[in-house]
Amino acid sequence: MSFSVMHMSNRSEGRSPAAVSAVGLRKSYGDKTVLGGVDLRIPAGSVFALLGPNGAGKTTVVKILSTLVSADGGQAQVGGHDVAASPDGVRAAIGVTGQFSAVDGLITGEENMLLMADLHHLSRSEGRRVTAELLERFDLVEAAKKPAASYSGGMRRRLDIAMTLVGGPRIIFLDEPTTGLDPRSRHTMWGIIRELVTDGVTVFLTTQYLEEADELADRIAVLHDGRIAAEGSADELKRLVPGGHVRLRFADPDAYRTAVGALGEVTRDDEALALQIPSDGSQRDLRSVLDRLDAAGVDADELTVHTPDLDDVFFALTSTTDRPNQPNQPKETVR
Repeated sequence: MSFSVMHMSNRSEGRSPAAVSAVGLRKSYGDKTVLGGVDLRIPAGSVFALLGPNGAGKTTVVKILSTLVSADGGQAQVGGHDVAASPDGVRAAIGVTGQFSAVDGLITGEENMLLMADLHHLSRSEGRRVTAELLERFDLVEAAKKPAASYSGGMRRRLDIAMTLVGGPRIIFLDEPTTGLDPRSRHTMWGIIRELVTDGVTVFLTTQYLEEADELADRIAVLHDGRIAAEGSADELKRLVPGGHVRLRFADPDAYRTAVGALGEVTRDDEALALQIPSDGSQRDLRSVLDRLDAAGVDADELTVHTPDLDDVFFALTSTTDRPNQPNQPKETVR
């Protein structure tokens, strides 16, 4: 199975200012190419998820966009500032929560927050006000006076993000923020990310949890071999891989037989009076099925649409089997 690089456009993107944009980002370490030309455009006030296997270059993208390392080639802007020409402007606009916690376990949660306020040059009173508000927002008031080393993994991650927000960034990079968290803590973190976006913050999320990207992201890109293998909404990406179908079930055997004749290529289950029709899950494809049923004068008693999930997409796009020379394949835009 082979795939070309695909960028699926969203009409609303043309009207939304880009919080983050990149063209042709390249980075190598020695003779190893980590990024071979990455293009991104992330509208303000949205969640963008970058997926990819270990070593795909996700963290390198975050480090370049947050000015922690320099690119070997290409251009990028974050918050309206050129990453190479105006790194201080970029840093003033962003917050970064890395894979590994920046929390100091030897001091309390409150002291961690106040230390971050000092680093942002907030006045003493302003630092205490912001600290108190964020500790309450992240449900850390009761634990605020305790050493951070005593916190659970979920509490430390909440404190980590609270510290990131002290400076009031409008763009936040979350590099695998829920790795190692239990399911309850992961869902709590999802709620926090949704609240941030409601407040107008742009979130750039890297993750290996496909469910996480499906739950949170407005747009998803899959990074493989240093390039964007595909990009689009979760639904658009799911339509890239085969296996989608519409399942129709009938209570009336006569209606079932009529539908078989009307629909042509179907998979039959005569015992269940059910039909399975190949479909990409699109509205147009579904309408075609319904129109043919209408023309035959028959109604299905039950209709379900099955599409591949992001697991299928991820494995299809990041498999090296049958995908030689992928970097040289042309880009394709789906509208």
